[in-house]
Amino acid sequence: MIAYLDNSATTKMCSQAKEKMLEAIENNWGNPSSLHEKGIEADMLLLSARRTVAKALSADEKEIVFTSGGTEGNNLAVFGAAYANKRKGNRVITSAVEHPSVKKAFERLQDEGFEVIYIGTDSFGHLDINGLENAVNEKTVLVSIMAVNNEVGAIQPIEEISKIVKRKNSPALIHVDAVQAFGKIPLTPKKWGIDLMTVSSHKIHGPKGVGALFIRKGTKIRAVTVGGGQENDIRPGTEPMPAIAGFMGAVEALNVKASLSELSCLRDNFIGRLKNIDGVKINSPANALPYIVNLSLEGLRSETVLNFLSDMGIYISSGSACAKGHKSYVLTAMGLDDRTIDSSLRVSLSRFTTQQELDYFIEGIEKAMKVIMKR
Repeated sequence: MIAYLDNSATTKMCSQAKEKMLEAIENNWGNPSSLHEKGIEADMLLLSARRTVAKALSADEKEIVFTSGGTEGNNLAVFGAAYANKRKGNRVITSAVEHPSVKKAFERLQDEGFEVIYIGTDSFGHLDINGLENAVNEKTVLVSIMAVNNEVGAIQPIEEISKIVKRKNSPALIHVDAVQAFGKIPLTPKKWGIDLMTVSSHKIHGPKGVGALFIRKGTKIRAVTVGGGQENDIRPGTEPMPAIAGFMGAVEALNVKASLSELSCLRDNFIGRLKNIDGVKINSPANALPYIVNLSLEGLRSETVLNFLSDMGIYISSGSACAKGHKSYVLTAMGLDDRTIDSSLRVSLSRFTTQQELDYFIEGIEKAMKVIMKR
């Protein structure tokens, strides 16, 4: 049996995405910038995809810029916002548990002279909201906080963060990395007062290499690459139409509320069973996104368990796929001890995850705890 439980790293492509991609490859391979018939057909497909992604975010089609995925979208949002508004101030704020594509972007901004403020969390990864409120001032030009933490599934109070920034009369733009949230919980960036929001295709059963950045109407950011006039000069380069078509298919296949309800029941039962196993510690908060469960096996190193489970056909991770081989700074920021961190595992579900897969995982860790402890 195979149990693929690493969906926060990437998901298997759904049939709707594959069908849209194949159609684009075979029949709609023109360049959207070309003025002939094939170009016009491709441009119409591009418009349809833009409208589909915009609808999923309750946004306008003109507020969607296609990117190569979450990392580029986050970089474009962070650097674009900071550079465009640096005359207003040089303070930028993020959390201590952001994805590497945000964390490292802020480190570079600090090297360039920006004042970077990192907001801490509690032991379950929830943002210190009072710390954020104290940090925001009239010189703050960017606040970037993820919607859902990619390692433990903690859901951040994005709407409350937006209200704080507005209440402090700060000129700050608000960016949300919603890569782990998109397609899993309802997202309404304009209603929440969000200026920039990053989403990605391959986390929702679409193809890799494509994503989108929501840029609220009237928000000014500076492009970080130059070239043609594609994507309103914000992200130049010929649009990868097969990938964008696949992204559209994946979005069209979403049923956010139904999937969330089903996954919540599946996750609750799963955690209930895990808590009955001696030596298992749950690191995710009780109100985490039900798609992510972070746990530790007392006395067992993550790498050893991962290899053991992989041999059984059970595929999980020990943290972010973008921080391969490094100790989790997310769990460190949460104040967990080294022993817990060194034994942490991330089980991430999708709408296609079955009870049988979770049963097999539990069988696997029970076996691992018996076998490895004897070595």
